Amino acid sequence: MAGAAAPTAASAAGCPGHPNAIGTSRTIAVDPRQHPKIGTMHYRATLPLQDREVVLTFDDGPLPKYSDQILDILAAHCAKATFFLVGSQATANPEGVRKVRDAGHTIATHTQNHPPGMDRLPLDRASLEIDEGIASVTAALADGTLPAPFFRSPGLRRNDGIEEFAAARGLQMWSADFLADDWRDVSALRVYELAIRRIEAKGKGILLLHDIQPRTVAALPGILRELKTRGFRIVHVVPASAARTAATEPKQGPLRPAEETMAEPRWPKVPAFNVTSAAVLPAPATSHFDWRGTESGSLAPRRPRGAALSRTKPWPRQVVLSAQRALPALPTPAESIFSIPQPSARFAPRPTEASAAIAKIKMRSVRVTGSKNP
Repeated sequence: MAGAAAPTAASAAGCPGHPNAIGTSRTIAVDPRQHPKIGTMHYRATLPLQDREVVLTFDDGPLPKYSDQILDILAAHCAKATFFLVGSQATANPEGVRKVRDAGHTIATHTQNHPPGMDRLPLDRASLEIDEGIASVTAALADGTLPAPFFRSPGLRRNDGIEEFAAARGLQMWSADFLADDWRDVSALRVYELAIRRIEAKGKGILLLHDIQPRTVAALPGILRELKTRGFRIVHVVPASAARTAATEPKQGPLRPAEETMAEPRWPKVPAFNVTSAAVLPAPATSHFDWRGTESGSLAPRRPRGAALSRTKPWPRQVVLSAQRALPALPTPAESIFSIPQPSARFAPRPTEASAAIAKIKMRSVRVTGSKNP
């Protein structure tokens, strides 16, 4: 990417009423036709920055509640930035677009509707998102001017088709050199820490932030103060024109940062945790899990923290009963216990009426026949 240094813009000394402001050290003009892709998170080329120079960029606005506060913070530091605006946001808040322009910042585009899966869209839909976003921001400017030919894909998601379409439209694809993870549900302090740590580790480059996040509003003043304390400088980027010709070759950067503290070329970034020790802990002994006391089998008192674990109690515990404590054996039952006594004559059952009638008939038969047979 080609770029040239323009006359130096406002510095800290030229920021009235704010002697501690970081200011804007210089402005560079870039020509998208020379190098259409920048930002070492995805590309080899980046902006032609010197050591300890930072370019501020903000995505997803304008959103009045927070974007206006971002503009106020930047104004207090006389710091210029590049705003990648969403077309639908510009249509809903055209005054916010003009505020960005009137404050002297660069206006770029970020699609019409910020689709989360930009790289998975059919090319005709992706190209329509790009074109409509430019049209909406242009309409919001309402002065016949166009936004800068700078384009950043939502979520940094892009593919060959999107990059080729952008190049055909004369757009420069912007990635970034470091993130601050301010789109995530993290604290403002975390945003500040990530921004400073990654900028310091890289040394220079493009910082990606979001002007629609309250955490970014809270973190930005501290980021700017700390950058000044550490000797960093803010650089403003504008498109090349007849007044600002592009002549300087870009500095080259690695495709992927080598350190964990740098932003990874994927979105959102998944942290990579370094293992500080490879020591293997010993396997626990079975005695470590014994929960019974020494004699009674009741629960043992809770061990204080840091106390050594007993190694003499196996688990599960085997309980052996001594001979003295064994229960006595019962005698074998005698057979007489199970015998059923027969009823005696005294308790013989009384004859029923039917049996008495049968006996009378038999007696009559004996008298008549003189025989004892029935």
